[in-house]
Amino acid sequence: METVNASSFKATCLALLKKVKRTGQPILVTLRGEPIAQVVPAEVSEKKEDWLGSAAGSGKILGDIVSPPGVQWEVTGN
Repeated sequence: METVNASSFKATCLALLKKVKRTGQPILVTLRGEPIAQVVPAEVSEKKEDWLGSAAGSGKILGDIVSPPGVQWEVTGN
């Protein structure tokens, strides 16, 4: 496992993160020689869930959805 001190990590953070993603190898970050953090590759799911249609079949239509409601409106002038 590669070890890098905190100041070097701060200066090259994006490059180190890309390296972890590319190689899959973790990096240990130290501060004054003492380990403080470990950067490991994220666990990525193989298949992304599609949210479109995720609620299909979960609702129920009750009654007539085409006809207007049975409410009478009264229009008055000012």
